[in-house]
Amino acid sequence: MASVTLEGPIGVIADTHGLLRPEALAMLEGCGLILHLGDVGSKEEDRALLERLAELAPLQAVRGNIDTASWAERLPHTRDLRVNGWRLHLVHDIADLDATLACDVVLHGHSHKPRNEWQGGRLLFNPGAAGKRRFRLPITLGKLWADARGLRGAILHLPL
Repeated sequence: MASVTLEGPIGVIADTHGLLRPEALAMLEGCGLILHLGDVGSKEEDRALLERLAELAPLQAVRGNIDTASWAERLPHTRDLRVNGWRLHLVHDIADLDATLACDVVLHGHSHKPRNEWQGGRLLFNPGAAGKRRFRLPITLGKLWADARGLRGAILHLPL
């Protein structure tokens, strides 16, 4: 498990589906770490989306169900990180979560529905979708704080 110490928020983004909006980049500025929770995109050129995010801050990503291009084969399906002592588990689809896994927060995507709720002693956090609109769901991303004050998240609506 990788261990990170950082100041400030963690940027959390998912379900970009090949579209990295300038508004999302602006909202992720100043984050000490960025997490992409899968469904980056299905085309070869969508790898550039992760490269652009990595220019803002260190990046960790997991593979989503549409991430089928050759570059995506290097992305793990799950990832575990420790940030300032807090245990983070990243997975694209929460249905793939091992419920017995010990962690403080489960970060997931897939549904395009923002979620920021405590359940069973851990935070379940889905930043929603920052890419193409699905149905009437909002275009969102998230920020997570994992520090001495506690573990807390915020869903941010992109100003479109």
